[in-house]
Formats: sequence, structure tokens, C-alpha cells
Amino acid sequence: MRTRVKICGITRVEDARAAVAAGVDAIGLVFYPQSPRCVTIPQARTIARTMAPFVTVTGLFVNAPAADVNAVLSGVPLGLLQFHGQEDNAACAAFGVPFIKSVAMRPGLDCTRVMSGYPDAAGFLLDTWQPDIHGGGGVSFDWQAMPDETGQALILAGGLTPENIETAIRTARPYAVDVSSGVELAKGIKSAEKINAFMRGVLRSETDQQS
Repeated sequence: MRTRVKICGITRVEDARAAVAAGVDAIGLVFYPQSPRCVTIPQARTIARTMAPFVTVTGLFVNAPAADVNAVLSGVPLGLLQFHGQEDNAACAAFGVPFIKSVAMRPGLDCTRVMSGYPDAAGFLLDTWQPDIHGGGGVSFDWQAMPDETGQALILAGGLTPENIETAIRTARPYAVDVSSGVELAKGIKSAEKINAFMRGVLRSETDQQS
């Protein structure tokens, strides 16, 4: 099964189009006000309307009030929700939209136990633990810490770049990978060249696995 790819932190239509042209499976729109990649509802709606069929538009939230999530859903056609805070399963599932839950891979964490608390999750995004931010920090964790045989769709994030993505996939064997800062020129400004290089690395890793 091929590795799926999501480019997160999209803030511009041209970057969304570059991601689609490169063959990504999903894009991420950040609705966390403290993030430099945060978008407004009008921005997000404009970006979402440029998406091709079968590309999932994902909305990222961090401990957002339900009213804020509902306001986004009313204005933006999201196909997936991504929660990066302390939201419990009920809070994540309350909107009737498929969701994934991030897991901060801090030392000593029992990842399987944490995931068991979200029976309604479509998958889990395993990211580097950074106490002051919620993703997008460009720092990787030990890929060998990815749990095995969980029966869950595991998404690898944190510090992925065109230079290390082949090694990351071969080591962690994730269902999908999620990249943001690793394909940027500046925070929130993506590079089409880096996106394409990242995708080439993903494809090369799959060729290596099949050989």
C-alpha cells in the first residue's frame, strides 16, 4: 500500500495548487490563532474551492471551542478534522466529520494507551513533543518509536524534509506522512520545488520497499 501524503499549513492558493499538481492526498488548513500558518475562514474557503476531486481538505484545531469549529465547518468544505490539543474523544467526534488525533511523542509515552482513548478516530498523527507549540516546529522524534501492529492508520509528522523522507518511511512504515515546515520558504509560504522533491522521495521509498 502506498504512503499517503498531506501538506499542512497551506495559506496560499498557489501553494495548494502546487501540492495538488505534485500528487498529494490531502492539504491542511490551520485554524489555531497562535500559529503563523493560521488562516481565516474566507482564506480557507478560497483555498478549498481550488481543490481537485479526491484531495481531502483538513482543518487543524487546538483546544478550539465547539462554536469556533462549527463556524469553520459552516464556511469551509472540510473533509477531515485534525485535533492537536487536549480534546477527548467525545469532543473530537461531536461534529459528525471524520477526525484524526495528534499524539505528542514524549519520552516514556504509552502511545497505544493514548490511542485507545479515541475509539472514533480515523487515524493518529504522531508528532514530536514540543511543549510550547503544537506542530510545525520542524523537529523529528525517534522514528523507531512508532508502534507496531496497532491496526490504526498512523501518520508520521515532525521534522520531515525532502532530504530525510525516504529514511523516515523505510524506518517507520507509516500509513501516511504529514509535512509543513520541511517544504517551506518561510512560515506559511510553501515551495513548489520542495513539495515536488518531497513527493519524489516518497515515491523512491516505495520503490525501495517493493524491490
